Amino acid sequence: MTVKLWHCKDTRSLRPLWTLEEMGLEYDIEVLPFPPRYLQREYLKINALGTVPFFQDGEITMTESSGICHYLVDKYPSPQLRVTPDEPDYGAYLNWLYHSDTTLTFPQTLYLRYAYFEPEERRIPKVAEDYRKWYLARLRRLNEHLLDNDYLAAGRFTIADITVHYALFLGELIGFSDDYESQTKEYLLRLKERPAFIRAREYSHPDQPEPFVSP
Repeated sequence: MTVKLWHCKDTRSLRPLWTLEEMGLEYDIEVLPFPPRYLQREYLKINALGTVPFFQDGEITMTESSGICHYLVDKYPSPQLRVTPDEPDYGAYLNWLYHSDTTLTFPQTLYLRYAYFEPEERRIPKVAEDYRKWYLARLRRLNEHLLDNDYLAAGRFTIADITVHYALFLGELIGFSDDYESQTKEYLLRLKERPAFIRAREYSHPDQPEPFVSP
């Protein structure tokens, strides 16, 4: 059975979509307008949260972008994209994989809420700016690592790079990347050149090709 992914352009569902493209795994995709819970309400019958990604593999359903990437490379083994427990960098790999959302993407979503998604009368620029600074401060560990490493774990490109890179890419979309350190900018730009990333970004809803713009 072919796996299926529900996706909105440039949202966190880009993580599993990029992973699928890197793996060369056959998949079905449904591209939704953003945010789907408002613009395609019938989607709530599929995913009660109304969020993307939503992923299905037979009876398995998942909603967490980094978890879907982890599932894919373990369920459909991809030696280059995963780090196994017998490798020295296994702990670092897992830490970066989940650092990507809980540490990096989280403050970005709060910035977007208070600078962009709320109705204009409910936006709070000072709060948004605080979350922007919080996100940039949380790049310290990554900035230090990239001084001496091309990738995050095991000396090769893995899904940890996919998940962390998405946070950097989202930061670029919403106007944060001018404040990235030089080695982090280079990492962001270099991974954007991967053919699988370019292919994954080609999926967009015809009525809404660009869901994120800098406020």
